[in-house]
Amino acid sequence: MPVARAAVSGYYLGGITPDRIVLTASTSEAYAFVFKLLAEPGDQVLVPSPSYPLFDYLAALDSVRVVQYPLVYHGSWNIDFHALTRAITSRSRAIVLVNPNNPTGSFLKQSELSPLLALCREHNLALISDEVFADYAIRDDPRLVRSLTGIDEVLTFCLSGLSKVAALPQLKLGWIVTGGPPVDREKALERLELIADTYLSVGAPVQWAAPALLGLRAPLQRQILARVLANRSFLASQIGPTSPWNLLATEGGWYAVLEAPRIHSEEEWVLNLLTGDGVLVQPGFFFDFEREAFLVISLLTPEDVFREGIRRILARAR
Repeated sequence: MPVARAAVSGYYLGGITPDRIVLTASTSEAYAFVFKLLAEPGDQVLVPSPSYPLFDYLAALDSVRVVQYPLVYHGSWNIDFHALTRAITSRSRAIVLVNPNNPTGSFLKQSELSPLLALCREHNLALISDEVFADYAIRDDPRLVRSLTGIDEVLTFCLSGLSKVAALPQLKLGWIVTGGPPVDREKALERLELIADTYLSVGAPVQWAAPALLGLRAPLQRQILARVLANRSFLASQIGPTSPWNLLATEGGWYAVLEAPRIHSEEEWVLNLLTGDGVLVQPGFFFDFEREAFLVISLLTPEDVFREGIRRILARAR
């Protein structure tokens, strides 16, 4: 509906015209639409590691193969461009970014943008940028790329939705913002419209409500960011310079990554905390961390509960 596309355009402060927006029922469905658009069965998409473990399932359902490329951590997270280049084959069709990444909270850096675009041009690859957490940067930092919606050098698909933007995961509305060279962009939009019209998955009520729902996002986001920042600040305050624990740096998102002492495996850490202390965290291997031992902790937990949970976690090794 034009009213819903106009509402999404307004979310981008009018910088994106409604005709560049394709509506979906969720960001997951947006991935599926773009995979259908770009890939034949057996083709490949390159996805970051560590990252959210949904890509394998989404790609497999469209008969597309996932090839991982690593993010490396040296005080901050960055793309390993040598490994990314080596991962590209004649069957590669797109590079996926999660910006900021889930769970590392890392944004694409301005210094990484030019080599990334050059790689896409050289190998005729599209960029798929998952920007559902883009509103949750922990600070303003000019070194970070907050969105790829303004890219016109290569075919680009930026994904987002109400789930994170307005904290409304059950009101099913996502979107794809298509960018790139005008001829390529228009051809992609024409075909995406065909895919979307084939499934007709987006409900009318949520489309009519989109302007009001997106209009509610600012106070909700302020509440979320306040809790996330308070919880992260408390966690950082509990880890001194001689602590056996290490809190990894982040730039956005809703999660903290805590490196645990290697006295247990990640699975042992998680199960011991759950059964012995009543604390639920996720193991790093769930997100394809290359080594152990990492615990992924939600910063959305109410502050009093979060503080008690952190005390129980850290008491396991001081």
